[in-house]
Amino acid sequence: MSQGVSNSAAGTIRVRDLSRRFGSTVALHPTSFEIGPGGVTALLGPNGSGKSTLMRSLVGLVRPDTGVATLDGVELIGDGTQVRKRCTFAPGELNLYKEMRGEEHLAWLLRGREPDSIARAVKMAQDMALPLRARVRAYSHGMKRQLLFCAAMAPRVPIRILDEPSEGLDPSKRGMILDLVERDAAQGSTILLSSHHLGEIDRCSSRMLFMHNGRLVKSEDSSSVRARAARILRLDFGSALGEPARAAAICAELLALGAKGAVVRGRRVVIELATDDPRPLLGAASACPRLPRPEGIEYGQLSLGELYRDVYGVEAV
Repeated sequence: MSQGVSNSAAGTIRVRDLSRRFGSTVALHPTSFEIGPGGVTALLGPNGSGKSTLMRSLVGLVRPDTGVATLDGVELIGDGTQVRKRCTFAPGELNLYKEMRGEEHLAWLLRGREPDSIARAVKMAQDMALPLRARVRAYSHGMKRQLLFCAAMAPRVPIRILDEPSEGLDPSKRGMILDLVERDAAQGSTILLSSHHLGEIDRCSSRMLFMHNGRLVKSEDSSSVRARAARILRLDFGSALGEPARAAAICAELLALGAKGAVVRGRRVVIELATDDPRPLLGAASACPRLPRPEGIEYGQLSLGELYRDVYGVEAV
């Protein structure tokens, strides 16, 4: 088939019913989505959720069993060579040549790209204080991660696929990674970035794809996810929850006071608010003689696991 690029598909990633099985294990159930052109899309999920299998399938490193993927208007066929000319990929696995020096490895990773991509990668690596004259065998886990990231960010391509680029890095280096991702997206790149840290990618992504057990659980705008998270309130009642009947009565009382939803999670009642202002419900609960006084209150912050459990109803650890 033709490998030309249609204007409507430029800078987009289109996936239709992509799936992959390893023996009896289904790593990726039939998955469909479309992102781009431009912007950062976060692929979120715990380890084992299928993120890496999906990303490796998109660039031809894992051959999907079913489905079609098109990147920048080019369909993934064969070994994916034509697709990889239009995108870069930073893998989650850190399989590097230990005897190469850092600068040599960058040149090797960027072979076949435009010549000035090596200079851009070296500049980024120097800004990150990577010891480019040292052999990779002396690199820490985080240094190897940064080296792969620099190689993936250097070429001038419309699409970048980054698998856990900040995993294992300290907060300052994570900030540098996200700054570079934001800057690149602002210049028009389409970036698919995987993570299991909701907070660190919330600032840079415009869309979030949530995966769980090889399935795409939900696709939402980041603003919608933030709005959902802002309506989650947790009240820690400790031992006052008592037996199941007592816990059910407390939940029923909170619902009667205006909560949209209420469910018991251990010592806490997780409440979905009707608005993003918890004060009316807290005030009503405080004045209600049938409710115990909570030992603790949490509002406005969600981990990824909590978001999966409290918003999407699945466990993700």
